[in-house]
Amino acid sequence: MEITCNNCQGKLKIADDKVPEGKTAFVKCPRCQSRISVSAPEPEPDDEPGAASLDDLFDFAEEESEGYDATEKPFDFIEEEGKTAMLCESDGLIREKLRPTLDLLEYHITEVPNSREALKKMRYHNYDLILLNEYFDTRDPDANAILIYLERQPMETRRHIFVTLLTTRFRTMDHMTAFQKSVNMILNLRNIDDFDKILQRGMTDYGLFYKMFKESTTL
Repeated sequence: MEITCNNCQGKLKIADDKVPEGKTAFVKCPRCQSRISVSAPEPEPDDEPGAASLDDLFDFAEEESEGYDATEKPFDFIEEEGKTAMLCESDGLIREKLRPTLDLLEYHITEVPNSREALKKMRYHNYDLILLNEYFDTRDPDANAILIYLERQPMETRRHIFVTLLTTRFRTMDHMTAFQKSVNMILNLRNIDDFDKILQRGMTDYGLFYKMFKESTTL
């Protein structure tokens, strides 16, 4: 849905499912810092029973309290042209190498300490870019909770997220492995010094791949 700040008339966007059913969210306008209340949209029919849920992996009980106040979650509501990135990498040196490129491309960056925090944030944010080390918060890269969550996302949501898998096992821009892992791009950490060029190349290829599809869905 699109909302307008009554004070400065700034326009913000929010996914319909970000406000809990029957609740009212309170947010701050990123322009003038005025407090805005947003009511939940009309509920849609329930999904089919038996759908997989990441609640099986993590306990989100504290997130399901009586209300949801987004005023201290700065990336819940951003201006129309804002881009967001989530960085799931435990190594501080690697984060330092990735951050300048994200800053240059004007991404609002969220860094998370573990998978539980990442999953909690993804319940309320639609990130444009996710950088994920396959060993982030796990000893088994084939059981990475964040990858599992992304694999279960509906295509309507997933196709708007560019996921880069950080690895030492696979070669950079290995398209077959990217397909098998359900990510958009592979970045071998040996090539991290060329991250800016690799990311822009990957996003260009991604844009061309989805160009015709996106055009057909807007007709």
